[in-house]
Amino acid sequence: MIAGTLSRYFMRRYVMTALWFFLGVISIIFLVDFSETTSRTASLPNFSLYGAITVTLYHLPLILQQTIPFIVLFVGITTLVSLNRRYELVVTRAAGVSVWQFMLPFVVGSFMIGLFTIFVINPLAAGGTRKSEQLETTWRAAKSGAKRNNIVPWMRQISGQEDTIAGAKIVRESGTLLVDPVFIHFDSNARIVLRQDAATAKLKDGYWLLNDVTEMRPGQVPRIVKTAQVRTNLQREFVQERLSQPEAIAFLDLPEKIAAAKSFGVSTSELETQFHSLLSLPFLLVAMTLIAATVSLRFSRFNQSPAMIFSGIVSGFVLYVVTVLVKAFGSSGVVPPFVAAWIPVVVAMALGSTILLHQEDG
Repeated sequence: MIAGTLSRYFMRRYVMTALWFFLGVISIIFLVDFSETTSRTASLPNFSLYGAITVTLYHLPLILQQTIPFIVLFVGITTLVSLNRRYELVVTRAAGVSVWQFMLPFVVGSFMIGLFTIFVINPLAAGGTRKSEQLETTWRAAKSGAKRNNIVPWMRQISGQEDTIAGAKIVRESGTLLVDPVFIHFDSNARIVLRQDAATAKLKDGYWLLNDVTEMRPGQVPRIVKTAQVRTNLQREFVQERLSQPEAIAFLDLPEKIAAAKSFGVSTSELETQFHSLLSLPFLLVAMTLIAATVSLRFSRFNQSPAMIFSGIVSGFVLYVVTVLVKAFGSSGVVPPFVAAWIPVVVAMALGSTILLHQEDG
């Protein structure tokens, strides 16, 4: 009875603290990203204040998702320090409740935040990433008609006797729509025979459809045509899987994307690493909570300096950096995605539990 009442009380305190932290972090993210978005896009022709606010709102879930581990760390430290300074944890222990019992609400709370991030924030982040890219691309497309230089080729296609390199300043719709594309055609001797600069290029079944095209052949005057077609053997599904960004794919869609990418022979390291990183996120947040407990539970009773709390923040930051670093190794294929996502989390949970055992049980 006592344990149940205390658990509900601690859970309520944890949830309220988490809500205040979320509101504060969301406000800061909005202000900073709005300022950055405005400075980056204010010179574009179709820019508007409403559009900048919209783009910022689209960015918000993705940035919030990236800050979740730190939010959970600070929520855990703040809640436990507050309970300790008011001697509520001292009374709880005097009543015979062990550290593992009164830490359960905080562990459950952090795990639930992880599930909320996976199934609510992540889909919003994926959709917002795609929409913000489309909106900014629309703005930039209006400005890009005057200049078509500095385009870096991004894909080579060989269809029959045709060898073509295609490049674009802006890629939309998972690679099936190119803005300001360039198609450079080569003959069998690897000599350039034709260059096509277009306003847009849309991937159709078996060909690219180019609009507002300028065609240039060696020794000839450039020719302007309304539309043109470039034959290709690239399939729409292949291009989408080849150019899909993991951050723009929701957690529940990742298994399907991974299977599709494998069927086309495309590397799935990035997608698999993203999938396992999201899957391990609730356990990462539990590890952050355990780290918060190791530096907060004995703060008041032993009159420890704020340096102890600072060490917990640094430990959480180091864990986050290691997680991101190992994730980069997994995305590049150096480390298996499963190992890259789970090893830092498992090690952090084991270390946090060991330190708590040492502090509380000797």
